[in-house]
This record gives sequence, C-alpha cells and structure tokens, in this order.
Amino acid sequence: MRDLCRAREETIHDLKAAKFRLKAFLLRHDIRYTGRATWSPAHLRWLSEVVCPTPAQQIAFQEYVRAVTEHTERLARLEQELTDQVQTWRLAPVVDALQALRGGPCTVAVTTGAELGDLTRFEHPRQLMNYLGLTPSEYSTGERRRQGGITKTGNSHARRALVEGAWAYRYPAKVRRHLQLHLEKVPNSHSAPFFLGRGWIFRGALCPPAEGCLPSIHQRNGGRARAAALWVEAQSRRGGRTPASR
Repeated sequence: MRDLCRAREETIHDLKAAKFRLKAFLLRHDIRYTGRATWSPAHLRWLSEVVCPTPAQQIAFQEYVRAVTEHTERLARLEQELTDQVQTWRLAPVVDALQALRGGPCTVAVTTGAELGDLTRFEHPRQLMNYLGLTPSEYSTGERRRQGGITKTGNSHARRALVEGAWAYRYPAKVRRHLQLHLEKVPNSHSAPFFLGRGWIFRGALCPPAEGCLPSIHQRNGGRARAAALWVEAQSRRGGRTPASR
C-alpha cells in the first residue's frame, strides 16, 4: 500500500510537470486562454481547437497534450486501485476512522496509515512528531535560545498528507451527503475512540455546527450544547471572541 501511495504521488508530480510544459509552450507562442478556469471542460475543449502556426509546432503541441492525458488516466487508475485495495487491507478500520476527521479523504487517510504503520511502536507523541519532522528547530548558544520552524527531517510523504488535511480547518465545518453516509458506516466503538469521539467534538468545538448537519452526529458526542461549550472554552483560552461577543 505504501508503494501504491507513492506511485500515485509521483504520478501527480508528473502530471503537474506535463501541465507546466504545455502552458509554457502556449505562452512562448502567445496562445492564451481567455476563460476563467484552466483544465476545466471548457479549457479542454479549447485545447482541442488550438492550431499552431507550423506543422512541427502542431506536432509538439499534440505530444504535450497527449502527455497530460496519459498522466491523467494513469492517476485515475491508481486512485481506483487504491480504493479497491484498501477494502482488504488490515488497516482498513484505521482508514475509516481517519476519514471521520475534516480534511481526511480516502487518499490522505490511506497515505497516512501506510506511511505511519503501527502507531503502537511510538512510545510517546514526541517520537511520532520526530518521525514526521513536525518538531520545531532550535538555534541556541549559551543562555540564548531561539526556536524556528519545523525541522522537516522526517517522513515527507506522511507530513505532506497531514498538512494538506489540516488546510481543511481554515473553513467552517460542513457535513455533506457523501461524508454523512460514510459516518453512518463507521462504528463508534473502542476501535477508534479518538477519531470518532474527540474528532467530532473538536469539529464542532473549533467551528460552530453548520446548517445541514445531522442532529444524530452532534448528539453522538453530547449534542450541540456540548460542542458549543467546548468551542467557547477553546476561544477563551486563545483570547478569541465568543458568539455572544460578536
């Protein structure tokens, strides 16, 4: 599973490089797309209608487009295989539990589980942070102590997946239909107490419950009142504003 995840990651890098080469080719010849979003269906239709000044340039352009298409199809195949293989994986319960968190889709959950493996081999959370390279760097001399950014000396694959998942917390929490169906399948038992218990408490504590969330999801952890109380407590500790002060 780790090799499959890394093959997908390499394919994403190859796809980005192929797109950059295609854009650079069009920019050299002053062929510009006037639409709003690139790589949308409208943009792909526009690419199929591009005609270069000379036959040689047209051949090069078609090869660039073909490279993007091949990498896109390869990425789709790998993601489908990743979804199929995780069904029989021994860490499938961990993957399901990780998907209960915000920013934890299947690919992020599988990558995290494959790179970290058995979490019981870490005797202390500090060891896990060292393995991920998330500990702060330090520049000290004598009595002077200075701490900088994270060291980034650990497993870069797992760290990238966790950072991408953490980006989801910039936005308000929402439970859409596909996540709602997934949560109903995940048992709230001792197999994943942290992810299904604390994960949903903090989901409601850090961001107020959004409209459209199932009441049963909030009632699973004590209801909206408990989530709101935890959110107020977290805001007061950080010196933030409570809903009453807004």
